[in-house]
Amino acid sequence: QLQASGGGLVQVGDSLSLSCAVSGRTLSGQTIAWFRQPPGKEREFVAASFRWNSGRTYYADSVKGRFTISGDNAKNTFYLRMNSLRPEDTAVYYCAADTSIILSSVRERRSYKYWGQGTQVTVSS
Repeated sequence: QLQASGGGLVQVGDSLSLSCAVSGRTLSGQTIAWFRQPPGKEREFVAASFRWNSGRTYYADSVKGRFTISGDNAKNTFYLRMNSLRPEDTAVYYCAADTSIILSSVRERRSYKYWGQGTQVTVSS
């Protein structure tokens, strides 16, 4: 199971860190990811780390340079650090993980079997 937390209401330009606690398994071999669903839109890819500590990280163009995905295997938790937040970052953020992701599908939400419940991030101008 995955449990996302850390969302909240922030101002434009603020930073926020989301956490995703993984229970029942470690991060070993897991591809970890964050997706988000803006109001009235479909869930979209935000960031992923293939096999979590392989060094292969991927970001949506809209967040590249502002967001960072990372993990801590000792804590069975992974994170999304979000800097320079914008109103268009407002969304429900979901964490996802799976051991069977292939490299070409890290950005595809349908590839992930395990999901957290979502945490709301609202960026106010």
